[in-house]
Amino acid sequence: MIAIIDYDAGNIKSVEKAVQYLGKEVSVTRDPEEILRADHVILPGVGSFGDAMQKLHDYQLVNVIQQVVASGTPFLGICLGLQLLFDESEESPGVKGLGILPGKIVKIPDAYGLKVPQIGWNSLRYPSEGKLFRDVKEGSYVYFVHSYYLQADEKEIVKAVTEYGVEVEASVEKGNVFACQFHPEKSSDAGLRILQNFLEI
Repeated sequence: MIAIIDYDAGNIKSVEKAVQYLGKEVSVTRDPEEILRADHVILPGVGSFGDAMQKLHDYQLVNVIQQVVASGTPFLGICLGLQLLFDESEESPGVKGLGILPGKIVKIPDAYGLKVPQIGWNSLRYPSEGKLFRDVKEGSYVYFVHSYYLQADEKEIVKAVTEYGVEVEASVEKGNVFACQFHPEKSSDAGLRILQNFLEI
């Protein structure tokens, strides 16, 4: 069973439908026991970093997520779900993230004449080999919606990048923790392959 963590942060239905399309049983839940029993756990999300962390605390999910990660269960953060895995975000000064991976989230600069938020399709480049991108050709296009981007402390965990005025660290992988700044569930065949690769881990 695949658990999708429900903490009122949007974007859950499309992730649920994509996983079901791939033939997996899905539970959209905030029940700690159900999350901890799952074979794979997904943390999706759109919205503000601070609001999302508050909801994770309100629903007492912070410790649950840390237990999932510590247990070795494959864990995938999507969009805001990626950002929450890190220490902090310029979007919400003073708010601590989950701190599962070291790094910070910073605003995409306005200085390049590019629209912020970035909304649309961008191609991926792979600085190093990642399990999520098996059979997904370098240069594949995926769908982004974001105003903030990751600066990871450990560059070796960055498995995909894209360019949007700056180099955007688009996907990370460390042990059983995976995350994508883009939306694989909205990224056509390449996105479904990425989700399939995660579900096969």
